[in-house]
Amino acid sequence: MNKLFLVFLGAGLGGSLRYWISNSVYKFLPVNFPYGTLAVNVLGSLVLGILIFGFGQRQLLGSNLKLLLAVGFCGGFTTFSTFSLETFNLLRDSEFLLATVNIFVNLIFTLAGIFLAYVISR
Repeated sequence: MNKLFLVFLGAGLGGSLRYWISNSVYKFLPVNFPYGTLAVNVLGSLVLGILIFGFGQRQLLGSNLKLLLAVGFCGGFTTFSTFSLETFNLLRDSEFLLATVNIFVNLIFTLAGIFLAYVISR
């Protein structure tokens, strides 16, 4: 039960921060593209990579802290379901170019975030 609570706590914190960051992005960027979701997915990939490569491989994270931060926080912070919905909405609205850009930018930038964390952690 303790492990489940750690994931619950981390996901709540991550989801709350995701909501704040996603909405804050649109104070600076237009709403016609899902920049908020892109921002949290890229940032979340970078954070997850740092947690796993920087701290995890050096065994600086105990199993409980890994559950709280990697599974709970990063799982609640990043959002594949919102990415999927926003991409579907772009397709439904015949915004095929924006939908394609959204797919590729999310994929490339989140992989780049993991890679950057890997490089930083070495």
